[in-house]
Amino acid sequence: MRIALIAFWALVLLVPVGIFVLFFSLSFTDLPSVTELENPKNNEASPVLASDGTVLGRFFVENRVMVNFDDLGPHLEAALVSTEDERYYRHSGIDWQSLPRVAIKTALLGQESAGGGSTITQQLAKLLFTEQVSANLFERGFQKLKEWIIAVRLERKYTKEEIIAMYLNRYDFINGAQGIRAAAENYFDGKRPNDLTVEESAMLVGMLKNASLYNPLRFPERTEQRRNQVLQQMVRNHRITQTEYDSLAQLPLGVKFTRQRHDDGLAPYFRMILAEEAKRILQQDTYRKPDGQAYDLYRDGLTFYTTIDPRMQQHAEEQARLHMKQLQDQFFTHWDGMDPWTYTNPNSETEVRVERRLESLRNAIRQSDRYQAYRRDILVPVIRRIIEKVDFRFSLNDREIQRMIEEQERGGVITDAVNRNLISEDFAAQHREVMDLPEFAELRAAWTKLQETVETEFNKETEMRVFTYDNEAMETDTTMTPLDSIRYHKMILQIGSMSVEPHTGFVRTWVGGSNFKWFQYDHVTSKRQVGSTFKPFIYAASIDLRGITPCLRVIDQPVTIGPGDGNFGLNDPWTPRNSSGSYSYEDYTLYQGLKNSVNTISAYLMKELASTEPVRNMVANMGIPKSQIPAAPSIALGSVDLTVQQLTGAYTTFGNNGVFIRPVYLTKIEDRTGRVIYEYLPEESPAISPQANYVMVNMLGRASVGNLRGVEGPVGGKTGTTNDQTDGWFMGLTPELIVGTWVGGDERWIRFRSLGLGAGSNMAKPFFRRFVSTAQADESIGWDTQADWVRPSGELGIEMNCDAYYGGSNDSLAVDRPLLNDDPFGNSPDF
Repeated sequence: MRIALIAFWALVLLVPVGIFVLFFSLSFTDLPSVTELENPKNNEASPVLASDGTVLGRFFVENRVMVNFDDLGPHLEAALVSTEDERYYRHSGIDWQSLPRVAIKTALLGQESAGGGSTITQQLAKLLFTEQVSANLFERGFQKLKEWIIAVRLERKYTKEEIIAMYLNRYDFINGAQGIRAAAENYFDGKRPNDLTVEESAMLVGMLKNASLYNPLRFPERTEQRRNQVLQQMVRNHRITQTEYDSLAQLPLGVKFTRQRHDDGLAPYFRMILAEEAKRILQQDTYRKPDGQAYDLYRDGLTFYTTIDPRMQQHAEEQARLHMKQLQDQFFTHWDGMDPWTYTNPNSETEVRVERRLESLRNAIRQSDRYQAYRRDILVPVIRRIIEKVDFRFSLNDREIQRMIEEQERGGVITDAVNRNLISEDFAAQHREVMDLPEFAELRAAWTKLQETVETEFNKETEMRVFTYDNEAMETDTTMTPLDSIRYHKMILQIGSMSVEPHTGFVRTWVGGSNFKWFQYDHVTSKRQVGSTFKPFIYAASIDLRGITPCLRVIDQPVTIGPGDGNFGLNDPWTPRNSSGSYSYEDYTLYQGLKNSVNTISAYLMKELASTEPVRNMVANMGIPKSQIPAAPSIALGSVDLTVQQLTGAYTTFGNNGVFIRPVYLTKIEDRTGRVIYEYLPEESPAISPQANYVMVNMLGRASVGNLRGVEGPVGGKTGTTNDQTDGWFMGLTPELIVGTWVGGDERWIRFRSLGLGAGSNMAKPFFRRFVSTAQADESIGWDTQADWVRPSGELGIEMNCDAYYGGSNDSLAVDRPLLNDDPFGNSPDF
């Protein structure tokens, strides 16, 4: 008896001590620290906000957006607590009444999904810190103890409401829906959590038991049964009535699934460029985390505040689609029965050689997924065996393999490549070493087989999906050869357009291409020759620095800038010509010269400036790096490569009384707590005197008359067309918005063969008219069509009335002269 009493008291004393020692020991294991509990790691998406605070899209690895408890609405909390943890508000992380059930179901039977054992807090602890489940009984019990400790710590750090929000934010509802915000959006057609109905909330809470098992997309009947179980629990806990249950249980799931992707939503091209800019900013020491690490825009839940106006952006994207559809129809009709890859124009001095075009087509074939699949199967196994035999890095790409095969066939190819500085002597020696290997014969045989396979398969008709303007999805299923598919998609014309508010520099719209899913190259930030759109800078410099009047008459005759003239530093004389190759020998006012893009007048103004420096300096003050403007007089005709972003930014100077404000599209970056990481500072510089600037907007207004029906209020602009109609531009100005637009093909030979179709007035100008007129008609935008250009106070000092300037003796100046043909540098008239 005495021994039994001793044993009893020993057990009574030792068990608590043992439990204390166990918990104390566990506290020194890999349990999360206080910092980790306060900042649990979540792959949290970073929303991109438009100017009105709406979400344009998100950067994410997991589409997880954290929401607060107040944003959940009443139904989610009721369904969750009723189903997962009825005594949630009466325990401190561990529900001691459920422990016997835990011991039997979880610890002994290993039923992780049995339910009823873990509190909401414990489930959160598992999601955050102990998700790995062991098959070992002892390790499972050990893990459960760790969950208890973490749960108790979480209850001390957070309120009950915060824990519920953290749990629902953390859970993966599958099908690309990480967290409750994404789940509501994906499964119920963009709803927010606080907009969910009782039955919708019950369905999502039902998925918490096992999202794969209760996947509404794969197992709707099973998911509906589970939803109704959740509704029954809500009745049991007096959150809904039996009558309400009877009604709700009869409803279908009502799932309207839309998977959120990176390119979903407005302005996908813009968001791609924003991501690049954000990475550049966040790599700088000033904007790093307190611990010195760089923020990850895909995981750290940052918030990006942008200037994009979603209403304007919607109009811009829609009008771009309508305009490009019409233009594409013209293009296919124009080329019907002809081949852009083999067509030649004997009168063109700048046309891309046919050999270069066909080589580009071959490269496009080799970059295709289909070609790469054949290459992996046929060529790569041999390449791997060769690489294992050489002691140097040799990629054995297609160009290198072809070079070695051609060297073996006719000799001298490798030496020629060295002489042309295409490869180094060392690299040439590596080529020859590979050719001496026994495996080179296998490589050549595999290469021949690959080319034969590609020739056969790429000319075999196949069922495939291609881009189209003919439906809302902008894609269709068809049958064509892979080669024809590549050629077809290469012939789709592209657009790049950006609009800027001139008084703030805020970028309001950004259209980077014809369709982001199919064509992901951004044309707002890519360089193209600008043609006549550069001419206003020549005129502005002349009017500002020399004080000349736009009524000045200049004869259309040859203008030569020769060696020794001014400070041009030419070695050979330069005499630009009009596209017709002739001159009218009639006089034109500068008004008429700018409107009709007369080359000789631009050349005359450049010669009078005696140097390119005045223009280059002025343009540098308008945001374009001086180094990117050649110190050659041909810039007067537009022989400059710039981006839509650069050119539109420069043109905002005209809309802001001669003061350049650097365009901005990212105003602020916040971390997940709302702390400001980055905030932009306005950057501005005077570029043109207000008097000269007022003259310029008046001239640009006259230059853009015609084909702008529907646009209200003051409007101006300048077209531009480059050699062989490769690029079509229109720079449109209103007091409210500056819109720069480029249209063309990704390849220079994808272009119209006639000026009437290929000029900027047909390629780009109609988009400006469509976009601005629809935006002005949208009352929600509040476009002020009564706004006007700022006229400086006092006398301008520059005569703008040509009748007064010439004493009313030259009536012909009131009538524009006949329009000229476009010039070889892309200076199309405005028609």
